[in-house]
Parts: sequence; C-alpha cells; structure tokens
Amino acid sequence: MLQSVHPKLPMRNKATTKAYYVDQLQFTDAGAADYPDYLILQKENIEIHFFHFAELDPQENYGQVYIRVKGIEAFYNELLDRNIAIHPNAPLQSKPWGLKEFSLLDPDNNLLTFGEPV
Repeated sequence: MLQSVHPKLPMRNKATTKAYYVDQLQFTDAGAADYPDYLILQKENIEIHFFHFAELDPQENYGQVYIRVKGIEAFYNELLDRNIAIHPNAPLQSKPWGLKEFSLLDPDNNLLTFGEPV
C-alpha cells in the first residue's frame, strides 16, 4: 500500500540548492551518501529529492510541490522573521477551496506551496 511520496525537483547547482533549503528553510541533508548529481533533504516528515539539471532555465521551470502543514500562521511568521522571501503573488491567504496557503520560489524557481485546512 502507498505510504508516502518524495517529490523530485530539478536543481542547477547542488551547493546553492542545499544552502537555500538547509540555511533558509532549516531542512537537513538526509542522503546516506554524497552523490554529485543528487540531493535528499528532509524537514520533519517532508523529504524532497533533487536531481542535477545544469541546462535548466529557471524561467521555464514548472517544478512544484504542495506541502501540508500544521500551524501555518506560525510557520509563515517564522519565515518572515528570518527574512525568507515569500512569492510576491502568494502571501498567506485563505483560499476558496478551504485551505490557508502561501508559496515560496527556490533558487531554481521550483514552487513550494504550503497549505493547511481552514
């Protein structure tokens, strides 16, 4: 039976991606080994995998992941307090579909949307 999902997103530069997620979003490196073209990062129950894609044009990247959270307002305010850039078109707001959401863009323009039921 299905147990979990671990999205795979493109990255142009492993060090840049790792710095953003670890230093900014407080993920940890969850890889059992250090592979030059692959990265596994984790925060609480969330695990995101990244694959090297040197030719990626960030303006044409449609990588997206939706992450459910508990305590979205506290998480959002924590990011603001640490000066993490929120997507300019996606600040924290209640949506008509019954979720509170906000979004971030990582260095490769992967869209991270965080949501919690209202």
